[in-house]
Parts: sequence; C-alpha cells; structure tokens
Amino acid sequence: MSTTVKAHIALFFVALIYGGNYSVAKLVLDDNYIQPLGFILMRALSGVILFWIVHLMFVRERVEKKDLPLIITCALFGVAINQMFFFMGLKYTTPINASLIMTTTPILVLLTSAIIIKEKITFKKMIGIALGAIGAIILISLGKDLSFKQTQLFGDLMIFINAVSYGIYLVLVKKLMGRYHPITVVKWVFTFGIFMVFPFGIGDLMIVQWSDFTQVIWMAVAYVLICVTFLTYLLNAFALKVVNASVVSIYIYLQPLLATFIALMMENDELGVVKILAGVLIFSGVYLVSTPDTTQNQKR
Repeated sequence: MSTTVKAHIALFFVALIYGGNYSVAKLVLDDNYIQPLGFILMRALSGVILFWIVHLMFVRERVEKKDLPLIITCALFGVAINQMFFFMGLKYTTPINASLIMTTTPILVLLTSAIIIKEKITFKKMIGIALGAIGAIILISLGKDLSFKQTQLFGDLMIFINAVSYGIYLVLVKKLMGRYHPITVVKWVFTFGIFMVFPFGIGDLMIVQWSDFTQVIWMAVAYVLICVTFLTYLLNAFALKVVNASVVSIYIYLQPLLATFIALMMENDELGVVKILAGVLIFSGVYLVSTPDTTQNQKR
C-alpha cells in the first residue's frame, strides 16, 4: 500500500472522528459539566502527555532552534486559537451552524496557501472545493433550520475564527512535516500550546464538579481527549507529510456524509435522491482536489 493511499485512509478516519465531535462535545458543554476553556486545557494536557509518551517510545528526535518560532506560531493557530474558539463557539451556537461555517475551511486553506507559500490556485481545485461545499451544505441543512439568534451569532463568529485559524495552521505546519517526524512536530505544538491555553482554562478547570459526571459524560470526555485530540492531530500530521494542506482540508466535507451514513446504518435516517446527489458531489470534490493536476505536471 502506497503512502498516498495510507494518507487518504488517515484523513478518512479524521473526518469520521470529527463528524461525531459536534454532538459529543455539546453533551459536556450544554449541561456545564466543563466550561469551554477548561475543556480546552484538558485537551492540551492530554495531548502533551500522550504525544510525549509516544515520542519517547518511538521517535526521540530533536528540533533545531531555528524552527522554534514556526512551531510556536503553529501552536498559537493550531492549539490555542483553533481549539479555544471552537469550543467557545460550540457552546453558544448549534451543531448545524458550526458544521456549515466549517465548510469554509478548504476555501480558507486554498487562499492561505496562495498567500503564505505561493501555492497556485488551480481551476480544478476551485471546482473540487465548490462541489464538495455544495454537497456538504445540502447534507448539513437538509430538513434543518439555521438559527440567527444574537447569542448564536456570537458563537458563529467564534467558529469562523476557528476555521480561519485551523486553515492557517494546516498551511504552516506542512512546512515542518518535510523536516521532522509528524509525532515530533505535534508534540512540540502541544507543548507550546499548553502554555498559551493554561491562563485561560485553569479557572474553569478548578471549578469542575467531577462527582457529577455520569458514565455517558465520562465517555464523551474520553472521546474528545483521545480521539478528537490525540488521534486526529496524529493522523492529520501523518497525512500532511504526504499530501498538501488543501487535500487535508477537503476531507472536512466528508464529515456530514459520514454522519449521515452512520445514521442510515443505525436506521435513524432514510436514503433519498438528494442525499445520494450530495454524496456524489462530495466525493467528486474530494477526488478533484486530491488528484494531481496533469496539466501542471506536463508544463513542468
């Protein structure tokens, strides 16, 4: 199996994990078991612990001092801003609003790549992102209503800032993947990130009433800490070593499709023509963004 195929498999599982995050995280946030910033500090702590353990066991690689400013910048956008604004936004908005806003990420990645690393915006990528976005929006909004309450608009803004931050992170961290092992990069991103998150989250974490947690809430917390934090960052990092940031970001469009598929498997949803069309659009978009541009290659 080629490394490219492995990268796409990794991204598929990232989309699957993230697909459940909107609803699972809200179980904890809606009933105030943990406040958003306290939850982020827990994520940062778990990330630091797990990545340091894995790094010491399997990698043991040093980073050069000249790369520390870039790593710190990645920590700012990939851990601090990204995670804090997502969880704060999710508390005040709805999962459907958050899902729809996150469909802007591939577009933001494309623009950021063009600005920061001068990556050419090809017509094929633009068509692929457009098809994926249309398919994802159809699936997310099908039979549901958007909410425009003032408090939710504040949450929507937080989610959009998160999307911008995540897009910048994907582009910047790609530079580090060519120099170091993915685990090395993510370990240091979380190590610096925890110092940025700590002042904001320690107060919320100190007031958590752990005795109030039900088994379901403990399972939800474990899912966020292990799957949404450790596994997704690890799998994304591995994929970024092989493919570019725009390919990683396009997999966001698979999240609502996978959520729909799971609902169908559990007989909680029905398959219709519109959903099939949305699925075709999403897969077409992923294919167009993921495959190399033969025209560009011929010119070279």
